Amino acid sequence: MIVFFNEDIDFKFSQKNQLKAWLKKVAELEGFKVGDLNYIFCSDEYLHKINVEYLDHDTYTDIITFDNSEEEEMIEGDIFVSIERVKENSQELKTEFLDEFKRVLVHGLLHLCGYDDHSDEDEAQMREIESKYILIFNS
Repeated sequence: MIVFFNEDIDFKFSQKNQLKAWLKKVAELEGFKVGDLNYIFCSDEYLHKINVEYLDHDTYTDIITFDNSEEEEMIEGDIFVSIERVKENSQELKTEFLDEFKRVLVHGLLHLCGYDDHSDEDEAQMREIESKYILIFNS
């Protein structure tokens, strides 16, 4: 089950059911089932504190993914998303907020599917896969 939470912000968005169905479809296409998957929407400061406390990274980021899966084919985890950072990214990239929001949501899911973005090559591959799945949502 996919659940959306707000942590320290008041964030409302439409298409919740469509987004959940899409994320489940992406997981399925990647060969996984979704167990308990939580998306926690928060501020830059909240996510920064998590980044420092749990990952020892003193940087701002748009997303942090924690994998709680115990079975290989099951996705379970907590995905923290800075809505402030997503808005800023969409402005910088000159994209619609909803498209950047979808990109970040699927990005976290892809991490739980085993994708990394540590190298430039891995990041490029991830962007390509994100784009492919965003097109599926939009079609």
